[in-house]
Amino acid sequence: MQESVYSPRAQHRRLPDDAPNILVVLIDDAGPGLPSAFGGEVSTPTLDRLLDEGISYNRFHTTAMCSPTRASLLTGRNHHRVGNGQIAELANDWDGYSGHIPKSSATGAEVLRHYGYTTAAFGKWHNTPAEETTAAGPFDNWPTGVGFDYFYGFLAGEASQYEPNLVRNTTVVLPPKTPEEGYHLSEDLADDAIGWLRPGRSSCTGPAGVCTGRTTS
Repeated sequence: MQESVYSPRAQHRRLPDDAPNILVVLIDDAGPGLPSAFGGEVSTPTLDRLLDEGISYNRFHTTAMCSPTRASLLTGRNHHRVGNGQIAELANDWDGYSGHIPKSSATGAEVLRHYGYTTAAFGKWHNTPAEETTAAGPFDNWPTGVGFDYFYGFLAGEASQYEPNLVRNTTVVLPPKTPEEGYHLSEDLADDAIGWLRPGRSSCTGPAGVCTGRTTS
């Protein structure tokens, strides 16, 4: 006791006010050699501009399946380590296949929150067991249960581009327009993401972390 030294509790580290926003886009069924940003033949002018203004990484190991790849991207861990050894619809009681990201494995959204970021996810989720995607929950494995402050999109592995089953946070919602009125899922997701980022629309007052998931279905 006499030789002990007092050590104050560590304070949360905060980023400066000019910390950069973070945008993560995950696209199903699209190899890295396709977009023009990486030398491919598919024109992606917006991605090209983002690449010119940011940092490019060229080493990310996927599993060629939706849920496992997404769980790995969200946590930075092997998909079996975070309960997603297969797609969410096939979740079971075997170790590594529960479909639940364990609380011991923080997602990037949770880490960013500790640094003062406000985070949101838009589009395809596909990391919740099918029996837990009803309006009754439970919601601890939905996007807002694993670190995101806001979510707008669909929980399943695919959705209609014209009449999707949408969720806002933990509430099932209808599309804002009908197909006859010109509704399309891609435009809706983009509009909602842009609106969320606008000052005064949400609680997003500092740096923002945005994760979007898209499917070609």
